[in-house]
Amino acid sequence: MEKNDPIKNRVTDFSQKPVLDPSKIEPDDFDTNRKDLKRARKRAVFSVCLNLILAFGKGLAGILAGSSALLGDAIHSATDIIGSAATFFGLWLAGKQHPSFPYGLYKAETVATLVTSVAVIVAGYEIARRALLGPDTLPDVKVALPVAVASLVVTLAFGLYQLRSGKKLHSIALEADARDYLADGLSTAVVVVSLIGATFGLRLDRWAAGAVSAFVFWSGGQLLLRAVRDLMDEAIDRETEREIIGLAESHARVENVLKCLSRTAGGRFIVDLDVVIRSHSQELADKIAHQLENEIKRHFPRVVMVSVKPHSRQSDHFRRLTPVKKPGGPIEPHLARAPWFLIESVDRRSREIIGQEYVQNPHWQEETKKGLLVGRWLLSLKPDRVVVSEIKEGTAAVLLKEAGVELILAKNPADTEKP
Repeated sequence: MEKNDPIKNRVTDFSQKPVLDPSKIEPDDFDTNRKDLKRARKRAVFSVCLNLILAFGKGLAGILAGSSALLGDAIHSATDIIGSAATFFGLWLAGKQHPSFPYGLYKAETVATLVTSVAVIVAGYEIARRALLGPDTLPDVKVALPVAVASLVVTLAFGLYQLRSGKKLHSIALEADARDYLADGLSTAVVVVSLIGATFGLRLDRWAAGAVSAFVFWSGGQLLLRAVRDLMDEAIDRETEREIIGLAESHARVENVLKCLSRTAGGRFIVDLDVVIRSHSQELADKIAHQLENEIKRHFPRVVMVSVKPHSRQSDHFRRLTPVKKPGGPIEPHLARAPWFLIESVDRRSREIIGQEYVQNPHWQEETKKGLLVGRWLLSLKPDRVVVSEIKEGTAAVLLKEAGVELILAKNPADTEKP
């Protein structure tokens, strides 16, 4: 029985209000991460081959030209071979599965990054040692400069390409390899400047070698810090975490997210959610939790593992929607064609209506996909029950049922919910 005094009566037009709609998410291939790892491995193999060529070319030119800076740059490229090989091994291992590692072997990429960082720091030490203790001579510019310029162009071009590939494939190992190339490019640029100075009789070779070592140390330190943070299970970025929570809370039956725990694993994400679900049974709550896990994986490709723990709970009131022809008018027999919906908040014990409002259906005049659009919109209103004149298997009704929303016949609207 309705109350007449403090009842909240409103007419609301939702046609211009944006709605977060998880059902609009396009399904992605669940093998995306495996395919990304395969593509990343191919790029890592090419990186090893390129580093071999660069190290050999710069090393030979540095010896022939007597350039400590170019020889130090060659040592840097030689250590990059170790890093690139570690990247390939890490990517290969990350794509494997083993029962002893239920959370996957994605951190193999992180270990590869750690090895790369150590190799880079060792290279920085060797270059700095040569800069301090090496002979102060003028190098043969005719031999060294063309090799240095060619190496600079190739290194920067491939470094930028590798960085873009790493971000696209969500691979921190490829990104680490790319940043190592870019640091190598900066150090090679310093060598080029010193060789140009040598053409004017300026002895800049040792100073250039010292600058190269500084670049290398900085690059290695950044990689080391990143690897350590990943190995210590750093949480994912706050913006992505908020988006995941928002997606979960947009579900029609989800009350709120109690807890969200996340960690990174080789550029991928592992997420654990505790979610409060308005449900009359644990079976329904488990079904909704499974739906949420699939939705999160589809919407966030970097999430390789997600666990949703449902907490089934009923509030003191439930939300009931009724399709009507107009505010205060009779019920509309066709769910998708209803111009208006009456939203009622009903006390679960007394069955008294404690609040109501009318909302306008923004999709009731659509020519195509009306049922789909209306069903999605109704889910955004988070109903517990929807009153219908008869149970039909239309698109809107199917979406509501899949989300755990109960459809009740208009002839018996006072029917109690399941305990």
